[in-house]
Amino acid sequence: MISYLRRVFVESWLGRVCAIVIFLAFIGWGVGDVLGYMGTETDIVAKVGQQRITSADLAQSLQGEMPTIAKQMGVTDPAQVPAAMRQQIAYQVLQRLIGQAELQEAARKLKVAVPDSAVRDEVFSLPYFKGANGQFDRNILNARLRERDIPEQRFLTMIRDDLTSRTELQPIGQAANVSDTLTKRLSDFGLQTRTIDLIRIPFAEQPTPAAPDDAVLHRYYANHLNDFRTAELRHARVVVLSPATVADTISIDEKDLKRVYDEESDRYHVPETRDVQVVTMQDEAQARAVADVWTKGGDWSAVQAAAKGGASVEMPGARPSAIPSESLSKAVFAASLNEIQGPFKSEGGWVVLRVTKITPPKDTPFDIAKKEILQQYRDAKGPSVVGERSRQLQDAMAGNGLDAIPTDIGAAAAAGTLDAQGNTQDGTPAPLPASGKLRDAIVQQIFTQTKGAKPNLTEGPDNSWYAVEVDTITPAAQLSFDQSRAKVLAVWQADARKHAADEQATALYTAAQEKGGLANVAGAGAPVVKGLAFSRSVPNKAIPAELMDYLPRMKAGQSVMAEDAGEFLVATVTSVSTPNPMADLAGYQRLKTALAQSTGDDLVASYVEALSKRTPPVINQRAVQAALSSLGFDGSAAP
Repeated sequence: MISYLRRVFVESWLGRVCAIVIFLAFIGWGVGDVLGYMGTETDIVAKVGQQRITSADLAQSLQGEMPTIAKQMGVTDPAQVPAAMRQQIAYQVLQRLIGQAELQEAARKLKVAVPDSAVRDEVFSLPYFKGANGQFDRNILNARLRERDIPEQRFLTMIRDDLTSRTELQPIGQAANVSDTLTKRLSDFGLQTRTIDLIRIPFAEQPTPAAPDDAVLHRYYANHLNDFRTAELRHARVVVLSPATVADTISIDEKDLKRVYDEESDRYHVPETRDVQVVTMQDEAQARAVADVWTKGGDWSAVQAAAKGGASVEMPGARPSAIPSESLSKAVFAASLNEIQGPFKSEGGWVVLRVTKITPPKDTPFDIAKKEILQQYRDAKGPSVVGERSRQLQDAMAGNGLDAIPTDIGAAAAAGTLDAQGNTQDGTPAPLPASGKLRDAIVQQIFTQTKGAKPNLTEGPDNSWYAVEVDTITPAAQLSFDQSRAKVLAVWQADARKHAADEQATALYTAAQEKGGLANVAGAGAPVVKGLAFSRSVPNKAIPAELMDYLPRMKAGQSVMAEDAGEFLVATVTSVSTPNPMADLAGYQRLKTALAQSTGDDLVASYVEALSKRTPPVINQRAVQAALSSLGFDGSAAP
């Protein structure tokens, strides 16, 4: 049921719009700025036109969502969420409910009505309520609703509201269209292709100079004393308690894994989906004219041009339940790939369509999925487990320091010698039971803590805890010239090779600038790699990233010089061209579809913003506070 509700209110049009509503609410409305009222409806927390949000609605939403939110915050009990945070979450949930009410009020004014048959068909199509034979099972529905303590009528209302929102919002989003002029300009920008010649001049390939006399080496040594010192070394004992160290100690019953697998049915049993292009005309003759253009090889742009006065939309990844028309859904999923279908009559008019892609269904067996589910459970549970066990670790350390670490709490211990960069004496990374920011924090603690200081359990990044005890310190020391003579010579020679490479690259760059490119420079002295092409949409991995800050803005004939790790780079842009976007119709159409979707999202956002201005919400602050107080969300009690 959780997965279904997530699909309804997160992945659906309603969910996307609710997210926009919440955003707009805090910008345009503001919880504190909404009109309050002193009414007799003490169980009504907010009104939007004729829509009512009751205290029970708010309470049910909060009780249903707080456990998930608490888990995301790394705590197992919602009571552990700070009171101020609970109240903020409560107002966000209220704003979401207001957003839903705005949509339902608009649908009421537009006289949008969802028949019972549509609600029934939607429920029957949900895989969560189907039995082993693939058919809807009433007993399973009753059991699922009982498990989640959701009354059947409330569930059916949720389904009806979702279908209502789809009916209201899909035409707005799908009505968006993008001109070929804008698409071509953006396509030109992304596809504009530059071709370059490139020379690499590695430091290591330069001749190694003969060893100079000691006077030169002594002078180099004196100018670079910090390069010829031994690093400070510290031997330390470390204990780490983090989500990674406790993961293997977290288990879950097989039946719970199976329950999650069943709840996430739509994730592990993905039905067949289809990408489809659909044209709807009100007149059969017009629809036949569109079909004729399509059948004779016209591309989608030509079809859209022929369909002026009608509706032409693309639906990528469509499922049967996502297509509002039953007759259209049946036609889409009965059609052959890339064959023109229609025209035929549907609820919305005369339809012509083409299926451009078929993605077969995918079933993930439980034996495979349970590993992923277990790992996700451990990832989610780890932070709260660390919080609980940190107290056990603290109590154990209070008695005997790092000598009394319990073996059953998932703490990891290590001991060894390392330098301030976290490396051992041979230059390899020290095997600390941590990575990233946590590892950096531990190394920093080792090199700031005094020798022999009592270890303290410290909270680290990413829900982690650690303690450090420093045993011995070997101070850094300046090496004498005689002790470091071999290293002085090696470093001096490396610098000389780099300097030689720099001089060669600079000479090539200067000549290329003067003569219009590397191709016109005689005797370059290094192999020239020709014909490396790239565009903003199709980068070339063979071109070093250090050059890409400059190349996309350069004109043909211009050159650039840069330094990469261990080499200098010189490149010349030899040509700049813009391919005809019609040469890749599929790519062009993908761009146009993406732009249309983005425009559609903007239209939806504008529509929602207009709703909030047309029918401002009225919030009963006293009722809200009473509802929050009853749940402990005002800080007066634990929820």
